[in-house]
Amino acid sequence: MITLQRDTAPAVPEQAAWAGAQILLLGVLGDAVGLGPLGWLAGTAYGFLTWALLSSAMQRSGCGSLGPADRVTMARGVLVGGVTALVADRAGQDAPTTILVAFAAVALVLDFVDGQVARRTGTASALGARFDMEVDAFLILVLSVHVAFAFGPWVLAIGTMRYLFVVASWILPWLRADLPPSLARKAVAALQGVVLVVAASGVAPFAGILVALALAALLWSFGHDVRWLWRSRAIAQTPVAEGCSSV
Repeated sequence: MITLQRDTAPAVPEQAAWAGAQILLLGVLGDAVGLGPLGWLAGTAYGFLTWALLSSAMQRSGCGSLGPADRVTMARGVLVGGVTALVADRAGQDAPTTILVAFAAVALVLDFVDGQVARRTGTASALGARFDMEVDAFLILVLSVHVAFAFGPWVLAIGTMRYLFVVASWILPWLRADLPPSLARKAVAALQGVVLVVAASGVAPFAGILVALALAALLWSFGHDVRWLWRSRAIAQTPVAEGCSSV
């Protein structure tokens, strides 16, 4: 969980600087690997949407500045923008594997770092945690698209499952209830990124089997959570007898 600190000073200049860092990274990729128009479009759109959505969320929550852990997450977000541009530009064909894997791997490592920073500073917020989760989810989505070119469209289930769950929660409000903390859930979520990066690297034998096992673990995790939410819904809807009981 990371922190967005309340402050009267606006965070717009800092967020604009991060948006500039995203454009700079795209420029570096353009020089290094010849990033094409589609890559530029995807990377720029990602950076703009991240900036716009985060700014809007901060205004709604009354948070005026970014905390130290948030800056780590923003750095991760810039790397994810680079991965997005590379995947969109090459569409699975002759992608610069070394750069793509390096960006994704560093982003995954920084996911651990921002949590450590938040805990050591003793600050956390629901908005910061949501920002962290959305960056993670989008990285998994982009990696699943890339790996799907090699192993088939079924891999997309890894990247889209969380978003399908969100859509389902719009229809079924009981899916929006808070879940209890779970180390198993966190481990399964972390596993997805690691396995997808390994599969994207092309160096591991039987990578398709590893991806399939990761998907199976993710299905189990989501199934377990949905079952828990359903049972909690049933308990909440159980009528409570009124009046005094007789002895």
